[in-house]
Amino acid sequence: MKTINNYSLKNKNVLIRVDLNVPVIDGVVTDQSRIASIKSTINKVIQGNNKIFLLSHFGRPKGKYNKKYSLEFICDVLKTKLKVNKIYFINSLEAKDIQKIQKNMKHNDICLFENIRFYNEEEKNDLNFSKNLSKCFDVFINEAFSASHRKHSSIVGITKFLPSIAGDNLIDEIKNLNFFLDTSAEIKTAVIGGSKISTKIELIDNLIKYFDNISIAGAMANTFLLAKGYRIGNSIVERNHIDTANNILSKAKKHNCNVFLPVDVVCANNINDKVNINHCDIANVLSDQMILDIGDKTTKNIINVLVNSNMVLWNGPLGAFEHKPFDHGTIEVLNVIKNNNIFSDILTLAGGGDTISAIKMANAERSFSYISNAGGAFLEWLEGKESPGVKALRENNLF
Repeated sequence: MKTINNYSLKNKNVLIRVDLNVPVIDGVVTDQSRIASIKSTINKVIQGNNKIFLLSHFGRPKGKYNKKYSLEFICDVLKTKLKVNKIYFINSLEAKDIQKIQKNMKHNDICLFENIRFYNEEEKNDLNFSKNLSKCFDVFINEAFSASHRKHSSIVGITKFLPSIAGDNLIDEIKNLNFFLDTSAEIKTAVIGGSKISTKIELIDNLIKYFDNISIAGAMANTFLLAKGYRIGNSIVERNHIDTANNILSKAKKHNCNVFLPVDVVCANNINDKVNINHCDIANVLSDQMILDIGDKTTKNIINVLVNSNMVLWNGPLGAFEHKPFDHGTIEVLNVIKNNNIFSDILTLAGGGDTISAIKMANAERSFSYISNAGGAFLEWLEGKESPGVKALRENNLF
């Protein structure tokens, strides 16, 4: 696979697929990590005296123009973050319009395309659409690992028509994820949280083969607890996945992978209830309450497993961390990772939107060896699935 580091880029029109699908509240980008992640590749392309065009999606406009999902607002953010004087913006994919703006651009200038998902052909991976888009460019760079699990025109189709290479962020994601899967360590532990077991079945199923311990928390743990015969009151649960939970527990036993479930929990009548909070062992959950966080015993158990590990993977919060006081378990574990010197010798990887939000809430970003911003692509890679976008780069031979 050709990369930004082994392919010469000089005096070319370069199309770069990035991921600017960033969280926005009232017009303000609340997390710029995906923008920061593309700086390395863009700086290298700038050094080659090239004209740079950025292509991204934003939200889910379902193949139609929707002002709510326009990317024009992000030009000023890009200008500041990338430290450039100007970001051109183009809302057309017509060759004549692209060529016109190319003539106005100087070498090393940057232009951002409007949201690629305004076109229905994008998600259909329409090859004619990809071919027409490629006509004005000399080379394609995929710098959007976080979107590379999608078989879309701007990820897969474009590689049929242009020499295609990997950007630094895409390379870093693959390298770090593979390192955690492939490296033999004495003790490897995964912490898996979140609300639904159904979204993590394949992840856990694959990690069982590689990891010694898996701690399961969050609402998804409720399905496992119900499968083991515990009464969980009004807690969120996927009753149709009780057999799935039992199968995972059986498979883990065969692979000598220890699965840790909550032994105590924090409950309330609902997520907004700040009065009727009940700390109890898992056998004593009241019938009219719901589990919203792990308890102190479970928190200590998780910490004990982590400090005795050599590698740690974390995906998913341990409770309803967005609502105090149900953030306690998640933040407490993160504070130990942040403040315990033992973790300076433990390799730690984290990924997933809620996970990153929790890590930032605890100001623990610097305590992790690597934090992936790839979302669903992060999970699918850890599930053992081959990314269509990465496969397309490997198979590209138009050099």
